[in-house]
Amino acid sequence: MSAMSDMSRLSPEMAALLARVAAETGPQVDPTTLPPAEGRALSEEGNRRWNVDLPAMAAAGEAWVDADPALGSARVRVKVLVPPGHGPGAVVFVHGGGFAFCSPETHERCARVLALECGLPVLLPDYRLAPEHPYPAGLTDVVATVRRAVGIARPFGVEKGPLVLSGDSAGANIALAAMLHEQSAGRPPAAGALLFYGTYAGDFRTESYRDFENGPGLTTAKMRRYWQWYVGDRDVSSDPLACPLLAADAALAALPPLHLMAAGVDPLLSDTLALHERLRRLGRAEEAVVVPGVTHGFLQNTLDLAAAREALAAAGAAAKRMAAGN
Repeated sequence: MSAMSDMSRLSPEMAALLARVAAETGPQVDPTTLPPAEGRALSEEGNRRWNVDLPAMAAAGEAWVDADPALGSARVRVKVLVPPGHGPGAVVFVHGGGFAFCSPETHERCARVLALECGLPVLLPDYRLAPEHPYPAGLTDVVATVRRAVGIARPFGVEKGPLVLSGDSAGANIALAAMLHEQSAGRPPAAGALLFYGTYAGDFRTESYRDFENGPGLTTAKMRRYWQWYVGDRDVSSDPLACPLLAADAALAALPPLHLMAAGVDPLLSDTLALHERLRRLGRAEEAVVVPGVTHGFLQNTLDLAAAREALAAAGAAAKRMAAGN
């Protein structure tokens, strides 16, 4: 399937947004073909357009998680977003960006909308990025944040309560891996997780990697570079903390509730469908919500896409159910 024919699978709203951005910015360099620091800076600049007119919070600021030598984590900056009238507990949101790009700031509007929808504070860890800090550096930073989340955010009015994990793309991988890590360590489970268009294995032979090899948006070549940066020369062919789809049946069956969401026009679509099929075969009741006609990363576009706002509203409702134990 060619990239041209893939464009015909976009919703009118998504197609119009991509056309508008292309007209405003002109041809863009693929940031994954640049040295990582340059690509990262280009990605930060490109994401600024999505982080304007930020929804108001009751409190917003930064907290820090100290390095944990036992985990191998670094000191982590955490952006704290507290919505009005929030309940106890919090969401730890792990931003995407191919394990190598993006930051709490690139995902701030998306996180603020999610905070309002779920009625819980949202914490975004600024975890270490590949390739300078390959796997498992980012994962250990997120695990350390999960363990300290409510404590570090207490000065912002965050109260002890249920903890929900969340993440998009590479962040969904790390959020799910963090749950598996804590499960194997015998630590208390999270209340659940909101996982958006995640990458759960470095398998580039799937149907969606073939169908959307050339985009629009994310491409298979970009994902190959991201995975190479993340794992480097490490053999992760049997490591479920790098590739959560490799997790044992017992580990997946024991996870708390998951809200799975995928984009319909996305090389990573098959990853979510494969995870959902594993869970279904284990007798779990999760549904995989596939949002048709949108590309990878569409939740960044809450200003322009009704589909993004509706998807975050559904995720917020799921988080409320998880926090309530339902």
